[in-house]
Amino acid sequence: MSYLGVGVSPGNVPVYHGSNLKAVDRRIRVAELVLRGVISGLAILSALLIGTDTQVKEIFSIQKKAKFTDMKALVFLVIANGLAAAYSLFQLLRCILSMIRGSVLFNKPLAWAIFSGDQVMSYLMLAAVAAAAQSAALAKLGQAELQWMKICDMYAKFCNQVGEGIASALFVSLSFVVVSAISAFSLFRLYGENKRKNSGRW
Repeated sequence: MSYLGVGVSPGNVPVYHGSNLKAVDRRIRVAELVLRGVISGLAILSALLIGTDTQVKEIFSIQKKAKFTDMKALVFLVIANGLAAAYSLFQLLRCILSMIRGSVLFNKPLAWAIFSGDQVMSYLMLAAVAAAAQSAALAKLGQAELQWMKICDMYAKFCNQVGEGIASALFVSLSFVVVSAISAFSLFRLYGENKRKNSGRW
């Protein structure tokens, strides 16, 4: 059954035919291209904000330097941002080449690889942001029951810059969720197209 060139597969997955398929695919590729570019930029920004953040404070005539390596959660976040930036730059190059060639994604193994990679990066970024946010909350609010002091009262500049880095990483993780939805649509659309062809034969 179709309406205005749009078919519906038994799995309720919209299937676009002919020129409509190419038009929809073009819009999807543009959206994916923009999102992957945003992810690359924000991931690099987050890694730089956190990785270059330092502050020296004198405590009882002893100078103590705060840096991101003092918190393992921040180290994890910097590494995750680096992986996200590298992966997104690679996928960005693939999107650009695909748009230049004007090709439509019909390769199921490639679609599965892209979908799986996006899923892994989404979970990785969400886990890294969650861990860093929890550590940042402890540094900001302290823990009176355990007599953990509010570190950010002493290292305000350091904490502010880390907060900016975590905020950028949060946008990266949310963008990866949207990209994962796009790659899922691109993947399962291929199976919907096959179901339509098989049902048409009968």
